[in-house]
Amino acid sequence: MEENNELHENTAEEQAEEIKSAEEISEEEKKEAEKAETFVSDLLEIAESAIITVFVMFMVFTYLLHPVNVVGHSMQPTLNPHPDVLADGTESSDRILMTMVYGKPKYGDILIIDCNDNYLLDGEGNPYIPDGLSSLNECIIKRVIAAGGQTIDIRNNTVTVDGEVLPEPYVASTAQTNDLGGFTGQYPITVPEGYVFVMGDNREHSTDSRSARVGLVKESQIYGKALVRYYPTSDFKILTSTWKESADEKK
Repeated sequence: MEENNELHENTAEEQAEEIKSAEEISEEEKKEAEKAETFVSDLLEIAESAIITVFVMFMVFTYLLHPVNVVGHSMQPTLNPHPDVLADGTESSDRILMTMVYGKPKYGDILIIDCNDNYLLDGEGNPYIPDGLSSLNECIIKRVIAAGGQTIDIRNNTVTVDGEVLPEPYVASTAQTNDLGGFTGQYPITVPEGYVFVMGDNREHSTDSRSARVGLVKESQIYGKALVRYYPTSDFKILTSTWKESADEKK
């Protein structure tokens, strides 16, 4: 009988140990499960943050900011003031960021334009696209000189807007602002609403609204407004107030 009692006692102790071990294993499994759940949760949070970041960057660079290479000399000295000749014989170019979200174009804005149509004015001051005279048909970058509703006159190397001589510090004092034939005999002209009259800062080397191949720019032709020059990095520059800066001081 004693042996049986001892056997029962041992069995009870073993069962208690087994229950204890099972509980310990259960706790360890629970902790491991919690760790796995936390890892998965953290991983999902990281993935969610990455997706949101990529989406935001995509939206920003699709609708808000867009990089542009500035090719040519028509906006010197504001842009491409001292282009370097590369090994392949081409010139380096400034790189800017433009925004596609902005208000009504106004004097001094530097715009990136799709010159796919050239609008001239008929005898009554209404815009039209001339037959037999193709547009420049390329992307250009120019400065707004007069917006819709303003009257511009160009004569004797002087630009007048709404009866006042336009101060143009961004144009070199030695540069000549000549009539390029687009509106010869029509000046002064009133820019229709929804259009702008644009010119390059490098007046003697710019095909712009003075030319019949560009003419007035319809607002729907505007890709965006230049914000900053980010390359070359040494020439980082905010471009939204360059209409106040002197071209002579940049030389």
